[in-house]
Amino acid sequence: MSGQVPQPLQGLKVVEFTHMVMGPTCGMVLADMGAEVVKVEPIEGDRTRHLLGAGAGFFPMFNRNKKSIALDLRSPEGAEVARQLCARADVVAENFKPGTMAKYGLDYASLSPANPRLICVSLKGFLPGPYDHRTALDEVVQMMGGLAYMTGRPGDPLRAGTSVNDIMGGMFGAIGALGALVQRGITGRGMEVQSALYENNVFLVGQHMLQYAITGQAAEPMPNRISAWAVYDVFTVKDGEQIFLAAVSDTQWKVFCSALGYGDLLADAAYATNNDRVRLRPRLLPVLRERLARRSATELAAIFERQGLPFAPIRKPEELFDDPHLQATGGLADVRLTDGRRAGETAKAALFPITMAGERLGVRLHPPMMGEHTFELLQQLGYAEGDIAALRARHVVA
Repeated sequence: MSGQVPQPLQGLKVVEFTHMVMGPTCGMVLADMGAEVVKVEPIEGDRTRHLLGAGAGFFPMFNRNKKSIALDLRSPEGAEVARQLCARADVVAENFKPGTMAKYGLDYASLSPANPRLICVSLKGFLPGPYDHRTALDEVVQMMGGLAYMTGRPGDPLRAGTSVNDIMGGMFGAIGALGALVQRGITGRGMEVQSALYENNVFLVGQHMLQYAITGQAAEPMPNRISAWAVYDVFTVKDGEQIFLAAVSDTQWKVFCSALGYGDLLADAAYATNNDRVRLRPRLLPVLRERLARRSATELAAIFERQGLPFAPIRKPEELFDDPHLQATGGLADVRLTDGRRAGETAKAALFPITMAGERLGVRLHPPMMGEHTFELLQQLGYAEGDIAALRARHVVA
């Protein structure tokens, strides 16, 4: 452990015109690695600051390590401030509808002549093509892209339990930006990078597409799939608790049977190989379910951990705050909440899931209050205090 958190993107200037999850994720990845990320919000603030229900965690989760400036892009003066910010930027990221940025002179074609080293990351619902006029959401592309079909039971398509396409789409945008930065180091010129929800979703189900191409058999939804392993399932055990247990090789099958005292199953030649056990799964699983139901989840977890077998307790997201591994490894960090009834208080947020030089990439800046850095950023652009006050009076900035 170096004791010093690396900031490999320190000195990189990013301006993001983003909202919801996909765009802010892209900016957060760059910010966590040390970039100075300026979030341009409308003067009434990013709408995700005040979402309820499943959206309540969006803003504090994906907007740490950023500065906030609030601008009215619809006013010529506000759009001009935004263009000045972009003129000094290395990366501009946006996830608005196609044509929105061009309307304000903030698209790559408008900005690159004055800043040829600029990299623009455009995060959309679809890459350019027949669908690009449609409004996309994570749930939309999960439904049309096969993921909801694969997640739910047959006849009951079900979206994944988190914003998988938004988050991964933002990450792919950040990966594209990093690649463009390397290329810029060679050529001296920037480029436009595009990432999209639908294409991200297709990438996620690509393994099932190739399964069909290779075998000629369509992939079944995951709850109904033919597993590649015989013991690979959630089991209901003593007192109605549930636990996931697996034995994914012949060696693990032997350890599994020996550890649990199932010598009769180990001796049965019909179960000798994994493929034998998969074919006989309808016969084997009821036997295992009946036997495992006599043991507690705690007992089984202890046996599986001791023997090095795969297992997992069935956890809810709120239970992860107390996870000993996350606590010991610094996987959660305090962020200040900016809006709502708990504004000013702190909560634990999940950090970017990598280490660099043995260190987790932490929180340098709490998620910003709306327009928290407007004055500071305008001063850096050369605006005098009187000019800033006048812009505020005309509701150009906040």
